[in-house]
Amino acid sequence: MGDRWHIDVDRSLCIGSGMCVSTAPGGFCLDAARQSHSVEAEADAGEPLLLAAEGCPVEAITITVVGSGEPVFPPEE
Repeated sequence: MGDRWHIDVDRSLCIGSGMCVSTAPGGFCLDAARQSHSVEAEADAGEPLLLAAEGCPVEAITITVVGSGEPVFPPEE
């Protein structure tokens, strides 16, 4: 069984570019205000979700491992 990730979008940073939706369409959607949010608060770990977080132009997406809280993105420095 693989990791589960907690996906969070900081709506105060989100500019509604839609990059996350195009990169991981099953993981993110835009609401009526063009603000992104994750479709599910927790999801199976997967490359599309990570690519969406990495590609966010304002770094509004954070991903942590469910249970441990270990950061996936952005990584700890």
